[in-house]
Amino acid sequence: PGRGGIGPLTGMSPLSPYLNLDPRYLVQDTDEFILPTGANKTRGRFELAFFTIGGCCMTGAAFGALNGLRLGLKETQNMAWSKPRNVQILNMVTRQGALWANTLGSLALLYSAFGVIIEKTRGAEDDLNTIAAGTLTGMLYKSTGGVRGIARGGIAGLTLTGLYALYNNWEHMKGSIARQSL
Repeated sequence: PGRGGIGPLTGMSPLSPYLNLDPRYLVQDTDEFILPTGANKTRGRFELAFFTIGGCCMTGAAFGALNGLRLGLKETQNMAWSKPRNVQILNMVTRQGALWANTLGSLALLYSAFGVIIEKTRGAEDDLNTIAAGTLTGMLYKSTGGVRGIARGGIAGLTLTGLYALYNNWEHMKGSIARQSL
């Protein structure tokens, strides 16, 4: 047959074989995930590390920029609005933004690295890993301050991650307390 006619093998228009599909072939009866069969459907600590580090850097940059704007306006309040004042404020915004982004990004990197190492070593993922990673992060981050600095950093990391673990398990704990009182 010539152009525009019926194709010799399929009985369909030669325009495109993809336009004449039986819709029954398109129905999906199960959920599809881009995961190997039997894999966990939640993200592991390693996969969450990238989100954690990036999120902390962005949060630090935003917080630092706002803090820099506040400090820049405060330091230049006696100056008239001019180009030097604007440049000075802008310098303070960028300096503070970079400082806070580096600080929070470094903390997130240490926390994530310790978390992954502890998870792989223990072979379990629970709140103990979170608390241990936070404590070790605080200790290492403040290690340049001597023994007192290590202790303060460890206590700060322990406190923050302990509060996070409490918050994360609050509903579970309320349910346990309610069952015990009955």
